Parts: sequence; C-alpha cells; structure tokens
Amino acid sequence: MQRLGKFLFWIGVPLSVLGFLWQADLSGEAWLAPAVAWLAMGLGVGGAWIWLTHTATPWQSPTQGSFLLAAMVGNTGYIGYPVALLILGPRYFSWSLFYDMLGTLLGSYGVGVYVAARFGRPAEGIWQPLQHVVVNPTLWAFALGLALHGHERPSGVDWALGGWAWIAVGLSLVLMGMRLSHLQPKGSWRPAWVSLGIKMVGVPLLTGIALTWIGLATQPRLALVLQSAMPPALSTLVLAEAYHLDQDLTVLTQVLGMGLLLATLPLWITLFGA
Repeated sequence: MQRLGKFLFWIGVPLSVLGFLWQADLSGEAWLAPAVAWLAMGLGVGGAWIWLTHTATPWQSPTQGSFLLAAMVGNTGYIGYPVALLILGPRYFSWSLFYDMLGTLLGSYGVGVYVAARFGRPAEGIWQPLQHVVVNPTLWAFALGLALHGHERPSGVDWALGGWAWIAVGLSLVLMGMRLSHLQPKGSWRPAWVSLGIKMVGVPLLTGIALTWIGLATQPRLALVLQSAMPPALSTLVLAEAYHLDQDLTVLTQVLGMGLLLATLPLWITLFGA
C-alpha cells in the first residue's frame, strides 16, 4: 500500500494533473473562485488548528496531521465536478473548475505537503518541510500544464494523458479500498467527526455568508459553496501514505464524509441557492 501511495504521489498524480489541466477550458470570468478556495482552506485548517491548540487532545503528531488535512482539503474534482454539473449544469462549471485547479490542487500539494511533512516527520523541524514543497512533482506538473496550455500538442498526447489521468483516479480508489480492508478506527471516531464538522459544516456556512455579504449572484455563489462543502479529498490519503500520517483517520473521514454529503447538500441548496 505504501508503494502504491508513493507511486501516486511521485508519478500518478502529477501525470493526471498534467492531463486534466492540458485539456481544461480556462476561459471565463470565474477568477474569484480560486480566492474563495483559499479562503475556505484557510478557514478549515485554521478551525482545526484552533481545536488542536485549545482542547486537551492527546493525539499523536501523525493523527494531528491527518486531522488538519481532512479539515482543509475537499474532494472538489472527482466528487465536486459531478455534483456541480448535476445541480447547476454546465453554465457555471468554470467556477468549479477554477476552484479545484487553482485552489484545491495547489492547496493539497503545496500547503498540504508542508502539513504532511511537518506532522509526519516532526524531527525535521519547521523549515525543512518547505523543501518537500519545492520538489513536489505535482506542483511542477501544474506549472508545466499551464505553460503548455493552448499550444498545439503532438498527436496521441491528449489521449494518452487523458487516459492516464483516469487510471490515476482509479488507482487512488484502489488505494482507498485497500486501506478500508485494514481499517481499525479505534480512537479515530472523535477526530474524524470534528474534522468533518469543521470542513463540511462550518467552512461552507461561513463561505456562503461571506459570498452573500459581498453580493455575489446566486448561482455562482451556490457553485462555490458546494465546492467548499465537499468531503476530504483523495489527495489526503496519498499524502498520508507518502508521509506516514494516520491512514485510518484519513480513510474514515473520507468514508463518513461521503455519507455526510448526502445530508448537507439539501441544506446548502436551500440556504444559498434560493
């Protein structure tokens, strides 16, 4: 399982990012979306950090790292895209796309890598985990994808990268299934529910209130609130495997988050989509 996680981190995810980004439509007027994404991630990790520092939590460092990641990064691609298309249709899909590509993706493999390295390898201190961010292959793949976007591509490259992107999604789900078969939650239930409460209730509520306050139109507002309300991302499991965080907590938050999403979606549609 650790080999699969490391393979996805170093090869699978970077190639899938390059494939998706190369084919993405980055035109439109939805450039507010990345700022909202970073606001939502900041609210999530900030709320989780306040919880860790102001409550008597005897959790070990790897558990704290998984707790922070689960509260910060949502599955705005593999789950967020279908939800956005189902509820809002294709007209406002660019808002979800920019939220994911320029927000969640960079947050997962930028700040997320720092958090994973900081809590998965606490002996490295505060500054050394920044090296993991600099050499992160996903960020380099993202930069390459932006640089090549709009340029003519050799025949077959789109097909190959697009196909690989979906293979990487499948491998991530396989990794999650393998972890589920060995899941031993024990003391993971409380941190899982707390992180999900922050990520899937507190963050979208505050995000929706802020967007209403600035006067954003209803449909774009709902698109961004829905993205901020997604359950923890598959990338949190990839990072947990690569940096030896609490894999049981990571998988548990993803499984519980899927179920919680069914209960919270009607709430956000009612509050911010009317």
